[in-house]
Amino acid sequence: MPIGPTPTSGLRVLVVDDEPGIRRLIQTSLKGWGYEVVAASTGEEALAILESDAAPSLAILDWTMPGMDGLELCRRVRGLPKPIKPYLIFVTARARTQDIVTGLTAGADDYIVKPFQRDELHARVRVGERLLELQATLADRVKELEAALARVKLLHGLLPICSYCKKVRDDQNYWQQVESYIEGHSEAQFTHGICPECRTKYVEPELERLRQQRLSGE
Repeated sequence: MPIGPTPTSGLRVLVVDDEPGIRRLIQTSLKGWGYEVVAASTGEEALAILESDAAPSLAILDWTMPGMDGLELCRRVRGLPKPIKPYLIFVTARARTQDIVTGLTAGADDYIVKPFQRDELHARVRVGERLLELQATLADRVKELEAALARVKLLHGLLPICSYCKKVRDDQNYWQQVESYIEGHSEAQFTHGICPECRTKYVEPELERLRQQRLSGE
């Protein structure tokens, strides 16, 4: 059953083919499915586009082209110093099993043999789009975790503490209350209370002293 039109996703797709008819056919199909399309007729032109900062996230490559062929283009793209590489789909007349293995080994993510059905091309592009979205989500999650780790200040090593007042000495050789130091070096926050031992030792005698003062005043 034919796949319906894809809502515009913002995905930019590069189409690389030296045959104008094939290039226009793929371009027209992609635009009809809601994708933004960039085209190139040579491997050299395509490489320059994919090296740019605003490079498309997905590229459809022909294999047999004059100059830099699709196989070499695929290898060069995989070697680009970018954290996230574009998703590459070969669309080629090379149909031997060994050709498919060679193309995928060179770094292609998918492989379609010409002549192809438009529905198959659409389905393969949708798979690439989903994988790119997943990759972007994972990259964002990694950035969030890195930012969280950068914010967390860990307490480690020896911590000088006064034997009498229990203040601690920080890295700048200043003495401060334990809770102030910990709040400044971690995500912890303090609320104050009285433990049973201190209540018996300090609070109850003070309460008794105040009670005796009131009785004496009476």
